[in-house]
Amino acid sequence: MSVQAILLPVFVQVLLIFLLALWMLQVRAAALRGGDVDPRDIVLGRAAWPERAILVSNSFHNQLQLPFLFFVLVILAMMTRKADLLFVVMSWAFVASRILHIAVHTGSTNLSRRFGAFAIGFVLLLAMWVIFALRILLAGIEPM
Repeated sequence: MSVQAILLPVFVQVLLIFLLALWMLQVRAAALRGGDVDPRDIVLGRAAWPERAILVSNSFHNQLQLPFLFFVLVILAMMTRKADLLFVVMSWAFVASRILHIAVHTGSTNLSRRFGAFAIGFVLLLAMWVIFALRILLAGIEPM
């Protein structure tokens, strides 16, 4: 697989994180401008953000958890030359699951929906790690 094909899902995932960060800044700034949150409470760590700001913020923080393991896996797969078509397809499926997770996480407080969206990405990433580990352990690493 080409470097571009392998890294494109990573670039999309990074873009999602930055877009969520901008969205989080926008909803928090709106809450501050609207007087919903006292700046002093933010400094002291006791701000009571409006629901929308909390949902977007929680989604942003979630995008820094599982994707971290995805980013590490992509680097390792590239270094060991184990990033094949299956890897790229699974990478896109993982990124799609994160998009679904953002949509559910920022639009609903229904825990079963949120867990379902999270579980899809979790299972995909776990499968990617298992496949990668088996390929490394059973076939060895090609010389660089």
